[in-house]
Amino acid sequence: MEMLKILDHPLLQHKVSLLRDKNTGSKEFRELVSEIGMLMSYEATRDLPLKQVEVQTPVAIAKTNIISGRKVAFVPILRAGLGMVTGAVELVPAAKVGHIGICRDEDGSGNVHVYYCKLPFDIKEREVIIMDLMLGTGKTAVKAIERVKESGAKNVKFMAVVACPEGVGAIRQAHPDVEIYCGALDEGINEDLYIVPGIGDGGDRIFGTK
Repeated sequence: MEMLKILDHPLLQHKVSLLRDKNTGSKEFRELVSEIGMLMSYEATRDLPLKQVEVQTPVAIAKTNIISGRKVAFVPILRAGLGMVTGAVELVPAAKVGHIGICRDEDGSGNVHVYYCKLPFDIKEREVIIMDLMLGTGKTAVKAIERVKESGAKNVKFMAVVACPEGVGAIRQAHPDVEIYCGALDEGINEDLYIVPGIGDGGDRIFGTK
């Protein structure tokens, strides 16, 4: 199974392009992130198992499919990942939502630590899709996956709108069982740890804080 999936749907690619534009304001940026979250969640849930049931239509009995067994939890990484949740939950209303807050240590090491984590009580029974706007160095993603697994989750995926090889490599090394979904795979990261060409600081652009 290919563990990196770059989603090439035309609508998704179009919206990612609009997201990159430095002239896109916060309102439109937020709307785009939500729409992209929905489109990406559609692809990330493609392998949910189905079972056949019988449904009485106005005309006759139909043998049709519904989702069987596996439930979904979306876990955004604070704060940029929050923008993807609205669209995802609109697509899967029965999904539960957890939150993970991760920040870099102030000692200049580049290491990260979890400062907040609240996950659904039944996380062990759910397919977990961790969400972040960007996958840069991968340290935040690796730590988030680690914490979710420590909580008992067995089926974990990671979803980022824009990724780069460094982040993909970090997840592959630390969590080779985790599928990665992204809307674009960019060139890399610069000395300021921004993805190039990227989208800038996604959190600031969503919330208008810069």
